[in-house]
Amino acid sequence: MNKSVLSGTVVNSAPLRYTPAGVPVVGFDLDHESEVMESNVSRLLKFEMAVVLMGDLALMNKNLKLGQAIEVEGFIAPARQNSPRFRLHAQHLRLI
Repeated sequence: MNKSVLSGTVVNSAPLRYTPAGVPVVGFDLDHESEVMESNVSRLLKFEMAVVLMGDLALMNKNLKLGQAIEVEGFIAPARQNSPRFRLHAQHLRLI
């Protein structure tokens, strides 16, 4: 199963665009910071994750503001075919 939930703030947002097939797309980076326990040791995580919204989700959230706190649920996939870079494809987005 490939399911991820990540919260953070919106950074580096790109404007609404359309794929050659006419599907609306919005992309941005999500700045995440959290603390987790790993092998009974506290670990601080700070990173940015590329996120893509497609279809109706992109249209409903095309005006996300930089610094907006959100929670995104979706799946991880390569940015392009055979790419070593990954991004989170959002299926649900919630403002927090």
